[in-house]
Amino acid sequence: MTTKADLRPGDVVPYPYFWKWQDRRGETEGRKDRPVCVAVCVRARDGLTHVALLAISSRPGDAGQLTLEIPPIERRRAGLRAFKDAWVALDEFNYDIVEKSHYLDPSQAALGRFSKSFMMQVAKRLAPAFASKGARIDRL
Repeated sequence: MTTKADLRPGDVVPYPYFWKWQDRRGETEGRKDRPVCVAVCVRARDGLTHVALLAISSRPGDAGQLTLEIPPIERRRAGLRAFKDAWVALDEFNYDIVEKSHYLDPSQAALGRFSKSFMMQVAKRLAPAFASKGARIDRL
C-alpha cells in the first residue's frame, strides 16, 4: 500500500483537485475527489515532502488547455479502468505538502502508477507550466 509518506512520481491517487478556473471564480475548494498524478515529489531539507499534482479527466480539456491523452495501457497501470478515455492536464498543477495536507489521506492506497516512459512524456510537456507563475495552485 502506498501511503502519503511514500508517494513517488507517477503514482495516481484520489485528491480534491482545485482547478485554476475555480480559483479565478473565488472558490476555495476542489469540488470532488478525482484521480491525480504525482508529477513531482521532493523531500526538502526540513523533512517535508512537497508534491506537484496533475488533474486527470475524462475530457480532453477546453480550447487552449494543454492536455496529454493517456494511452489504454497506461490507464490500466494507473488503475483508471473506469475511464473509457482519459487525459492529464499539463498547464496547471496543485502544490501541496504531504505531511501538512488536509487532502491526502494517509490510509488511502494509490490507485496505480504510470510507467517511467509515460512520465517522461508528461515531464517534457509540463516544463512550461513549471516556469509559468500562474500555473501553480497552492493547497496549503
